Parts: sequence; C-alpha cells; structure tokens
Amino acid sequence: MRSPYWLFLVLLLLLGGLQYRLWVGNGSLAQVADLTQQIADQQAENQTLLERNRVMDAEVMELKKGMETVEERARHELGMVKDGETLYQLAQ
Repeated sequence: MRSPYWLFLVLLLLLGGLQYRLWVGNGSLAQVADLTQQIADQQAENQTLLERNRVMDAEVMELKKGMETVEERARHELGMVKDGETLYQLAQ
C-alpha cells in the first residue's frame, strides 16, 4: 500500500497557501484593519463637514430672512456707513 505522505504534503501546502492569504494576501487581516481605520477617519471628517454645513446653512437662512445681518456684515467687513452717518474710529 502507498504511503499517505503525499496527501500530508498536499494538505500542508494547502494550509500554507490559506495562511498566506490570511496574513499577507488580498483581503488579509492587516488590510481589513487598515480599511477599518480609513472608514473611521472618513466618518470623523464627514461629521466635521456636516457641522460646518449646518453652520453655513444657518448663516444663509439668516442672510435671506433679515437685512440686519446684511447691514452688520457690510459695516464690519466693508466699513460701510449709512447716509448722514459719521464714522468715528478709536485708536487702541
């Protein structure tokens, strides 16, 4: 009767190939961990951007509904004054 060593060798090579894929190949544990970290980083960035968008949306709604905000921005950012007003700047 033939020796089962060739079967043992084939099974050992198959196990080695599967272990290689698990640790190094495509879809390995290291790659899965890296992709999980990238997903977490992207979700954190998305939350930051969503908060920024909420602030900008609130600012746009405020600009659309009231002229007080537009006037305030014109005065502070552009230094505009109304007719008949005198602008006094105090040196600090």
